[in-house]
Amino acid sequence: MKRQLLATKPLALLLEEMRGENRLRRILGPIQLTSLGVGAIIGTGIFVLTGKAAHDNAGPALILSFVISGIACVFAALCYAEFASMVPVAGSAYTYAYATMGELFAWIIGWDLVLEYTVVSATVAHGWSAYFQDFIGIFGWHVPHAMTRAPFDYSPEIGRIVSTGTMLDVPAIVITVILTAILVKGIRESASFNAAMVGIKVVIVLFVIAVGAFYVDPANWHPFAPFGLTGVSFFGKTILGQTDAGGQPLGMLAGAAIIFFAYIGFDSVSTHAEEARRPHRDVPIGIVTSLIVCTVLYIAVSAVLTGMVRYDRIDINAPVSDAFKQVGLPWAQGIVSLGALTGITSVLLVMMLSQPRVLLAIARDGLLPPSVFGAVHEKFRTPWKSTILTGIVVAILGAFLPLRILAELTNIGTLLAFVMVCISVLIMRFTNPEAHRPFRAPLGIAVPILGVVFCVVLMFSLPAQNWLRLFAWLLVGFGIYFAYGRYHSVLALRHAAGLADAGVVVAPVDDPPAGASRE
Repeated sequence: MKRQLLATKPLALLLEEMRGENRLRRILGPIQLTSLGVGAIIGTGIFVLTGKAAHDNAGPALILSFVISGIACVFAALCYAEFASMVPVAGSAYTYAYATMGELFAWIIGWDLVLEYTVVSATVAHGWSAYFQDFIGIFGWHVPHAMTRAPFDYSPEIGRIVSTGTMLDVPAIVITVILTAILVKGIRESASFNAAMVGIKVVIVLFVIAVGAFYVDPANWHPFAPFGLTGVSFFGKTILGQTDAGGQPLGMLAGAAIIFFAYIGFDSVSTHAEEARRPHRDVPIGIVTSLIVCTVLYIAVSAVLTGMVRYDRIDINAPVSDAFKQVGLPWAQGIVSLGALTGITSVLLVMMLSQPRVLLAIARDGLLPPSVFGAVHEKFRTPWKSTILTGIVVAILGAFLPLRILAELTNIGTLLAFVMVCISVLIMRFTNPEAHRPFRAPLGIAVPILGVVFCVVLMFSLPAQNWLRLFAWLLVGFGIYFAYGRYHSVLALRHAAGLADAGVVVAPVDDPPAGASRE
């Protein structure tokens, strides 16, 4: 059993699987991949979480929070780019861990990615709902109060969960259902739809920076760091910095841990490596370019936002559009709300596009039932069953869980994924030094090591409850793996059949027979 848990998947086998009939269609170029990255990054992070992090955690020091998070992401992005160029298949960090650290670690990171993309999507759906309601409110229209938001929320002022007096977030459900239908239709339609939205929201972001700069009052930047420049805790015990009424860390680093959510889109580019025309070149370009562009925009928007409105007066649900309202520009409020809706829609599209591809990679290895999670539609060539399942779960979470809880839960899962990718690259440098690397992260082993250090520091800057939720999620994952995955593992079947080095692909035991429909 120990041999199976630590068994790694050879690079040759990963590349062989790309040639199978159950593969995805290669139609994405560098511009489309970069657009997917920008589409995933610019959205809820810039239009929603900037307000939450500035108001609750960092104040104007949010500008530095974005710098710290951006640095951590640069190291992780370079590691992602190196691995994606070596192994251009679906699965992202899950696939990389399988090739380096073994099946059990691959399952852990794959299960963690399921948490990341699902909760990110629910968070984004919640942000979309807030801006939708802000936009229609300009025209005097309103969603019935009981259907406007999650039924409970966390209050940092009193440090506990409070009732909101509502039942569920209906707009979040509606947008999730619409995008699920688009995603089932196909990757070409999804990418084209996303590219159009990315163009619109980049224009709106530039509008926010250009117009908002004229209404910046430097007095709003004082004090620059009202909660301090730290905010690090260790399993609930604050090591550096202040805490709120509930004992959660406050400060610039705590803000960086919260808004780290804003950067996670670049890793979704790697999940589409199997759909890239020239993945060895195009995927690294898409990852690095989208990250650089968005980091610059984030820093500029956070400086303008905290300069327009004092940090403790920022609306955490629709901070950017409300800032223009507060400085007496209601016409700009409508433009920003419309741009935010467009931007957040593209984020939700890319996140829900990525989730089924991670599940597809796991199902190909037999660790999840291939008949459901590995099913690729014969006409659309999309993982349609897992896309529909993802839509259902996202709609439920987006309807009933509040923004603050969703954002923090997302970040710890994402940071763990980045740590695992950096470790995987480090391991590959020693175990497979001769492997062909079309893109190689610079500075030797310094990049993956620094990536691990920065991400671990940010993980400890999150509230202790997030560690408990992560451990609970992983325990559920262990239960699924030991009850199902290890008995249906394709790699274990290969070893049992003596085909570990034979380049023969053994199908999972519940794959449909040859010639049968995969639907």
